[in-house]
Amino acid sequence: MAPITEVEGRRLALSNLDKVLYPATGFTKAEVLHYYATIADVLLPHLRDRPLSFLRYPDGPDGQVFFVKNVPPGTPEWVMTARVPRSEGPARMVLVQDLPSLMWAANLVTEFHTPQWLIDTPGEADRLVFDLDPGPPATVVDCCRVALWLRERLARDGVEAYAKTSGSKGLHLLAAVRGASSERTSRYAKDLAVEAERAMPRLVLHRMTRSLRPGKVFVDWSQNAARKTTAAPYTLRARAEPMVSAPVTWEEVAECRAPGRLEFRAADIAPRLQDFGDLLAPLLDPGRAAELP
Repeated sequence: MAPITEVEGRRLALSNLDKVLYPATGFTKAEVLHYYATIADVLLPHLRDRPLSFLRYPDGPDGQVFFVKNVPPGTPEWVMTARVPRSEGPARMVLVQDLPSLMWAANLVTEFHTPQWLIDTPGEADRLVFDLDPGPPATVVDCCRVALWLRERLARDGVEAYAKTSGSKGLHLLAAVRGASSERTSRYAKDLAVEAERAMPRLVLHRMTRSLRPGKVFVDWSQNAARKTTAAPYTLRARAEPMVSAPVTWEEVAECRAPGRLEFRAADIAPRLQDFGDLLAPLLDPGRAAELP
């Protein structure tokens, strides 16, 4: 029988704690749960009030990996859920609002993916995101060049950008915005991706055409669509090692000369939080959200 743990007055059954989820390092499910408990204070504000998509990998990254968008069977009644509009009809999705809900979700073994809008205002974007994805032999080093260009270009429009690793090969750029629909935000992001390609035609691509991808950085602007989601800050990823989508400083981006410089694992995050705090905290301040031009 799975051991029962009490978290802030809620009883949780935590299963298969000794199971190795990351074979390359021997990182277990117990360590996954410990990681999320340790960084909950910085993770939860980035999840709260956003309907979550779960990318589950219950048998590790080499097992079955699958998205779960609707409320999973067996969800405790105290986990908050919300009705979410969709083109194919409304659905009910999970909101992770507190530590017990986070630990329940982490026990499913999942990446956390969020939309760029809040549940109370599904028609209005509060985030702008760019997913910079390198096509080999390009690497995150090339993504950093593109990120610096986008940061400067966004600043000209009064939009302040922040960076995090994807937890895989690339970088994510995020900004807090207000007063625009997801459609308007998507158009703006696409315009900037096209502009970046014109400015750096040998390096940047704004289309997902696979034949054009090798050696270039794909600036994926499409995740601003209301139906799309992006890996949340601090989420573990389903990779061979327990890689994290970790916030980074612009100095780290500017000084990156080797891909390994922007690879962060679960054990790296607590020390980084001690050194830097939450580098994405400004995204949570409504007063710093920018209106798009």
